[in-house]
Amino acid sequence: MPTPLYDALRAYAARGPARFHMPGHKGRDLPLAELRGLASIDVTELPGTGNLYEPGEPFDAAQALWAERFGFDQCQFLTGGSTQGVHTGLALCCAPGERVLMDRGCHRSAFHALALLDLEPVWLERPWLRRENLTGPISPEAVEQALEQNPDVKTVCITSPTYAGVLSNVGALSRIVHAHGARLFVDGAHGAHLPFLGLAPFWGADAAAVSAHKTLPAMGQSALLFASGFGPERVRQTASVYGTSSPSYPMMASMDAARDWMEGEGTWEYQRAAVRVAELRRKFPSLQPGNGLSLDPTRLTLKVEDGPAFGLELERRGIFAEMSDGGHIILICTCCDDDDAFRRLDQALEALRSRMGDCPPLPPPPLPRAAVSPRQAMFAPRETAPLADCAGRIAAAPIAPYPPGVPVIAPGERIEKKYLAYLREIGYNKTNAEVLC
Repeated sequence: MPTPLYDALRAYAARGPARFHMPGHKGRDLPLAELRGLASIDVTELPGTGNLYEPGEPFDAAQALWAERFGFDQCQFLTGGSTQGVHTGLALCCAPGERVLMDRGCHRSAFHALALLDLEPVWLERPWLRRENLTGPISPEAVEQALEQNPDVKTVCITSPTYAGVLSNVGALSRIVHAHGARLFVDGAHGAHLPFLGLAPFWGADAAAVSAHKTLPAMGQSALLFASGFGPERVRQTASVYGTSSPSYPMMASMDAARDWMEGEGTWEYQRAAVRVAELRRKFPSLQPGNGLSLDPTRLTLKVEDGPAFGLELERRGIFAEMSDGGHIILICTCCDDDDAFRRLDQALEALRSRMGDCPPLPPPPLPRAAVSPRQAMFAPRETAPLADCAGRIAAAPIAPYPPGVPVIAPGERIEKKYLAYLREIGYNKTNAEVLC
């Protein structure tokens, strides 16, 4: 399969050019031994290497291959992670000052986008799954009802898959959203691998952002924005507003190469990982698909009695999970986890089996009350105060356990005692908060 961008970078390096341009290392060895191999393809915008934010090769061809695989009109490479994708996607879908129907479980980058674009959120709450002690998928019925009650809303923003691997039915949601004359944007940061497993997790969406670096063999911060129904020039220009004017060519080449590898050997490797995760799900208490619950086949969400303590026990055994909460451990399993890694994980979990099981339910409290708009809160004078003393104050920044980065209290919302109690219950480890003066 072709790798248009990577091939162009290699061709330039092979010429042995005298590089009187950025970057300053001039293609020679970088000081860190681990990075030396990257120097030769770490270049800037040149006639042969193209410009990320202008039409032309090799970017047109490299991005078109991704767009075809994901079923969108176009793809835009991003070097600012899915954060850049969320900001760009919402800017494409919304005009400043509009109201947007937003999944309350969105990443904090979406909350920042509300402030940047001066959007007013209409919150879409996820159902609480008592058996799993987690939030579930967005239901089509909830979206239908919310749009009927708010006919002026023309953009819906959801997260799928969630950190725990829960998938919403984007196809069904898109039909409802489009019937109401609105657009659907999906924060699919954790789902870059799913189309290579034969799934269509973003089918019908108008735009979707995914993080290549989260679940594919690509460099950190590398991400992609997919869009249909927007002009290519508008997508490029909007992405440039939220991204650096000096995007990393090695990062973008890693996305080019990751797609090429995933079209062949990588697909088989991901299928192997899915089989191993299915085996672990059967063996240990974990989030299970079925009964209307669709899951990422390679995300392992374990049920444990004390997530943070369980995570520490894993670390003592050389196993590092992605995140934990009060009753879960979440492990990101990918095509790059070999048999030895799965064997070590299996052995560690077997040794800790007695500490697994359902945790006490910790459903989130009702949504906080908004006191000022997200934009007012983001840009108003603020101060840092002890979180325990903040009852009655207005949050100036998201109060969000990270990961997953989902705010319990969003900017502009009032901090009340019940939310402080909930943060203590889930083990929130920050002692201070930014509040309005």
